[in-house]
Amino acid sequence: MTRIVLATRNQGKIVELRRILDGIDVAGLAEFPDAPDVPETEPTFEGNALLKARAICAHTGLPAVADDSGLCVDELNGMPGVLSARWSGRFGDASGDKDAANLHLVLDQLADAPDGRRGAAFVCAAALVLPGGVEHCVEGRMRGTVARAPRGTGGFGYDPVFVPEGETRTTAELSPEEKDAISHRGRAFRALAGILPDALAAAGLT
Repeated sequence: MTRIVLATRNQGKIVELRRILDGIDVAGLAEFPDAPDVPETEPTFEGNALLKARAICAHTGLPAVADDSGLCVDELNGMPGVLSARWSGRFGDASGDKDAANLHLVLDQLADAPDGRRGAAFVCAAALVLPGGVEHCVEGRMRGTVARAPRGTGGFGYDPVFVPEGETRTTAELSPEEKDAISHRGRAFRALAGILPDALAAAGLT
């Protein structure tokens, strides 16, 4: 099968996506050190995923897969949303850990929210762009609630404070296999993997 480029430098995300796309020959951007950094300037997850996949496909000449994902909190009118990775702005914590700064800002903003108003969803848009311009984009969602304090050491980002529906554990307390089975990213990339062979064949790239 033709090689696919994952348009991300986030190592946690690369490990997760390679696990989900098991059996597909994928390369990370570490193999393309001159690949451009693509600012996420679109107002939607789908728009940002396509923006990144288009740029990396154009740069490498290979099919490119990209995603944009984030936490959408009901009480915050769907925010942080596409701003999830930058929610704390320039105000990181003392350690410089941006994930921790983002997570604690959300917890602070929800400090007075009762348990019944802590609903949220992780959302992921996964895009495939092929040389020649064919594009596909799918979305995955995982509903749940925001815990009052971080728990667990797995995953990354907001995982330590997100409790999926039907669970008492946060996604950071789940095993990688348990998380993949229900996660927004797992759902989006399994859907993308399902259309990948036919999309490559239709483009003459198998």
